[in-house]
Parts: sequence; structure tokens; C-alpha cells
Amino acid sequence: MNKPLLAVEQLSVSFNHRQTVVDAISFVIYPGETFALVGESGSGKSITALSVLRLLPNNARLSAGAINLNGDNLLKRSEAELCKIRGNRIGLIFQDPMSSLNPVMTIGSQIEEVIAIHFSLPKQAIKQRVLELLQQVEIPEPQQRINDYPHQLSGGQRQRVMIAIALAGKPDLLIADEPTTSLDVTIQAQILALLKTIQQQTGMALWLISHDLALVSTMADRVAVMQQGKIVETGNTADFFSNPQHPYTRKLLNALPSMDSCLAHAVEEKPLLLCVRNFSCYYPIRQGIFKRIVDYVRAVDGVSFELQQGKTLALVGESGCGKTTLGKSLLNLIPASGGQVKINGTDLSQLTGEPLRQQRAHIQIVFQDPFSSMNPRMLVGDIIAEGISALHSAISLDQRKEKVRQLLRQVDLPEDSALRYPHEFSGGQRQRICIARALAVEPKLIVCDEPTSALDVSVQAQIIQLLKTLQQEKGVSYLFITHDLAVVAEIADEVAVMYQGKIIEQGSVAQVLTRPEQAYTKKLLAAVPVLKI
Repeated sequence: MNKPLLAVEQLSVSFNHRQTVVDAISFVIYPGETFALVGESGSGKSITALSVLRLLPNNARLSAGAINLNGDNLLKRSEAELCKIRGNRIGLIFQDPMSSLNPVMTIGSQIEEVIAIHFSLPKQAIKQRVLELLQQVEIPEPQQRINDYPHQLSGGQRQRVMIAIALAGKPDLLIADEPTTSLDVTIQAQILALLKTIQQQTGMALWLISHDLALVSTMADRVAVMQQGKIVETGNTADFFSNPQHPYTRKLLNALPSMDSCLAHAVEEKPLLLCVRNFSCYYPIRQGIFKRIVDYVRAVDGVSFELQQGKTLALVGESGCGKTTLGKSLLNLIPASGGQVKINGTDLSQLTGEPLRQQRAHIQIVFQDPFSSMNPRMLVGDIIAEGISALHSAISLDQRKEKVRQLLRQVDLPEDSALRYPHEFSGGQRQRICIARALAVEPKLIVCDEPTSALDVSVQAQIIQLLKTLQQEKGVSYLFITHDLAVVAEIADEVAVMYQGKIIEQGSVAQVLTRPEQAYTKKLLAAVPVLKI
């Protein structure tokens, strides 16, 4: 075996001299290989990467035998020397490009900045290098896009810019921290293929940090699993997935949603709950001094579908196809432009005032980001009880408190959670609180907008099982908005595929996922990472 490019020996990190988040771990990364560090949120993966670059916050305490980069112990380097190593010998791609990119600088300026720091080149040569990098990461029309700001790019394009910035210093090692977590399957496949191509062209090593085991199985040469700050298992990818040794590894693999589970769904006709006909939601495009409307963005364009009581309809498609807009406009959170929405035969478009308010109680929503959808200054009990107070004012305070305790038990949270704040809970627990809040007014339909996209596989499996259990017990229906087709296979009875504001394919989950008719649906399915064992 070659000499290691990076060798980490007995690395530990603690905060405030008490909480140990990385506990005496050791690992090596070889030149040109892809090394994956996997585990659940909070296991210490990202802190490990930041420790290597010495980018930890002030209250962190780092200790290690050595952190050797090509035999050079980074622990012995000064901050000024490390500044020359960061971005040059080691590049880093962060998880969220929008929060990592400077919103008031053009993407060209941000790439130029890295090149100017690490290389003494004339201005024209720097500009040429920026264009080469944008071409390398396959940004369309780089000469035009070089002057764009981050908000003018799509999520996939922003991630490509992050990769260009990381490559600008020609690193020997590229650290990719959850580089595709919030991306659609097709964009994810493009980003991963791009990283592989660049790796082959440059010979750099790739350190992939992820909780997506299917993705890791297609990308990595070697895998290490972290649990509670420790590396519990390491091995080459083929052995790791075919014969996992540690119980925690087996637990992670067992929690993965399976595409084959769609074949187990029973086909059973039930009474109709939701009927949507020719539903549209347009955004005006205004131009000129007087901001006259010149056209419309047809976010949702003449959509029709039906949903039966106690069943789940999955709405799938790439970002920007109109899924979330459709879900929010059904609840009138976004004004609709036309069409008909019927709940149990009642046409919501014909109602106003109190009758409309009472009918809208039948539809609730669980948002993608549970933390931002809850008031951080309110106790969890008050958050859950808020809807009960608004829609059922006759219920006494003691009855409300008992209802909150009952809801917390239903979503498998302790009753004393009612007296805590949202920031005191994990991501999976916060999502359970949001589900409890949605159930509080006893809705007939819950719109679930990407409720598991940012969760670890084990937490995701728990949330899916919880939703299934609640559906069996209460008969609630779900409009499940997602881009994760493996999750669709687990939870949905029927699937509707959206593309550019329209539903282009619809049918039972088994039919759409195993016998798709449309080319776009086939493209989505082909992009799903499959666990290679």
C-alpha cells in the first residue's frame, strides 16, 4: 500500500473541557482514494474534518498524537502556515452552499479570491483560471455566469461553485461534507459523477462525509463508521457492505429504505377524501418602471389528482417543479390562481370566513425544517396547544394540557417535553413535535413537505414508521412531498410525478416505480443511488 496522504492518530475533541465529541480516533487516507466517514448526526464526523484543518470554535479543546499530511504534522504548524495549507493542499466543500458563499460577491470574485491567495498570477491569468474551473465543474455559459451572485443560481449550481472554489487551490485532499444532502436525486448523481471525474483527472484524494450509505457504496474505496465520537468499524467498501461486523453498522444498514418495499403495498379502495381539479398557482413577472405584469411563472399549472381516506399520495419531482407550492397553496398559505379543491365533497373555493376556517382545520402541514417552523421562544406544550386554542376555544386549559400529553405519547416523546424549548431536542425529535402539532386539531389530511430529507437513515426510518402507525390508528391521509424515491417506496400507496408545474405520470406506487411510462420518471429512478453489496 502507498504511503498515507493523511494520517490522523488518537484525535480527541471536547467542548468546555467536559463534553467529548471525538474520542481518540485514528484513520488514514491514501493518495487518489475515496474515503467515506459515515454515521448519524452528532457522531462527530464534521468536527473530525474541522479538527484536521484546525477550524474549531474557541471553546473546543483538541488533542492528538499527530495529524500528518504527507508526513507534515499540522499540529506543529502556526496559524499563518495553516492558512497556506487550507484551500491549497486541503480543500473543503461545506454541506450548505448558500450559507457558505458570500451573498454580496459574484461567484467569479469568490473563486478569484482563492486563486489570488495561493498563487502569484497576473489578473488576466486569474480570470482565465476562473473560467477553466467553471468549465471543469460544468457550469453552463461560464462567461455569462461568472458575474452572477449566489442567489441567481440553482442549488446544484451553487454546489458546483463550492466545488470550483475548493479546487481552485489544486488540493491533494478534498473534504466533501454532506455535499448532496439537500439535492434532488438527478442533481446528486451529477455532482457525484463530477467529483469522480475531477478525481480521475487530478489524482486527488476524496474524503466523503455522509450518512447516505447507498451513496457511499457507489463512491467509496474504504469506509469508516462513527458512533458517539468513536470509529467503531473500518474496512474496504465491498467487505463493509457485504459483511458488516459491528451491531451499529448493521443497524444503519437495516434502517435503509428499500425500493422493493413498494411491491408489498396492498391495493384497497377507500372513500375519496381530497379531490383536486385543474389547480393552478401563478407568480406574476413584472418589468419596467411601473412594474407591469408581462408574463407569469406557472409554478403549478392545471394539476388534477385524488386522494383516498387513510392513504398516502407521494408527490415527487426535482426542486422547482412546483411540489411545495402545490402543498402550500392547498392550505391557502399561497393564493391559488384557479381550480377546485374538495374535502369530503365540500368545495373550499366556494367558502369564506368562519366556514372556510373550520374546513381548513381538516388540512395540516409538516414542514421540511422543523426548527424554523417552530417559535423558538415558545414551550413545546404551547406550540402543540396553539392550534387547539385557535380552533376549539371551548376546550378548558386542563383539557388542552391532557391533549398535549396524549399527543406527545403518540409520537413517542416523554410528557415532560411540553416544558422544554425546541432547541433542546434533536432533529428527529423536533420533527415528532411538528407531527404532534399537526395532529392536535385532528385533521383528515396532513401535507408532509420533505419531512425526512435532512434526517439520518435510522431517524428517518423511525419517522416513517411513526407516520404509518398514526395512519393505521387514526385513518389520516398524507400528501407526502419528497424527492427521495426509496422513502416513497416505503410509505406511499400512490405516486404523482411533477415536472415543470404539471403532473406527467400518476399511478400506484408499484406501477410507477417498477413500470414507469414517462422518460422523466425513468430518469429519476435511474439516478437513485442503489446499495452495492
